[in-house]
Amino acid sequence: MNLTRRMILTLPMLAAGPLGAQESYPARPITLVIPSVAGGILDTIGRIVGRSLEPLGQAVVYQNVPGAGSILGTDVVARAAADGYTLAVVATSHAINPSVYAKMPYDTGRDLAPVAHTVNLTNLLVVNPAVQANNLQELITLAKRKPGSLTFGSAGIGQSNHLSGEMLRVAAGIDIVHVPYKGSAAAMNDVLAGHISMMFVDLLSAMPHVKAGKLRVMAATGLQRSASAPDIPTLHESGLTGFNGNSWLGLVGRAGTPKSVVDKLSAAVTFALRDSAMRQRLIAQGVEPVGGSAEEFATFLELETKRYAAAVVAAGIKRE
Repeated sequence: MNLTRRMILTLPMLAAGPLGAQESYPARPITLVIPSVAGGILDTIGRIVGRSLEPLGQAVVYQNVPGAGSILGTDVVARAAADGYTLAVVATSHAINPSVYAKMPYDTGRDLAPVAHTVNLTNLLVVNPAVQANNLQELITLAKRKPGSLTFGSAGIGQSNHLSGEMLRVAAGIDIVHVPYKGSAAAMNDVLAGHISMMFVDLLSAMPHVKAGKLRVMAATGLQRSASAPDIPTLHESGLTGFNGNSWLGLVGRAGTPKSVVDKLSAAVTFALRDSAMRQRLIAQGVEPVGGSAEEFATFLELETKRYAAAVVAAGIKRE
């Protein structure tokens, strides 16, 4: 029996709420807003996750709305009706933006409803091979011996890989210099060319260059090793206890959406993410499926927002 068939048979038992509300939703296609350009990792994984909603019986229509660190796309949902027919895939920036931007068109806590924590993305700390370090401790020793000589790139000020670099600087007690770019691809190009020393980058983008010998891995983010790269030690186990620079994706809707609808959506996503074939497909993309209830995702978001607020302060970023 395929995944779609099993979901159709099982979801009515998984979803909570009044029977009538469960049977009436969805009655028309669901729009899934992806706050990035087509073809990026957020778009790729967002569309995989979006397929988990199809067994609910309606088509999923994808709408790419890039810009402003995902704010433009998320704002589409913040302005939509609270009926579960307009959802957004959000990333780590969803928890960062409130600390970086003084004015946003929506209030993250007031206007948006957490639906499900979908996946975690392991990032790697990579260096140009010319950097004389083979592991994290050697990198820290080098940085302490030559303060200010090592540089790290990012997708821009306030982006998750910028804040991971700042957390590394603080946790290791080292002087490394941030070089912001307009996107991770541009930063990666300069690490490969040797114009900057290192950066945090998603596993899927980094591994082809690592295998080709064009980048060297120092460590992986996350508190546990990634199922996608189990041989790579984490920063946490390499001496920086508690360091977590993982990125993540989740699903949100408009605040006020009926709980029965939110529960039906989170049940559908979780059911799909726990299917073995889906898990292997996502792990092959360098991401790890999570799933869980809307309440669990809400708690996670609260903790992430506080964690990144502290990182923003440590980085000395002034709110725009």
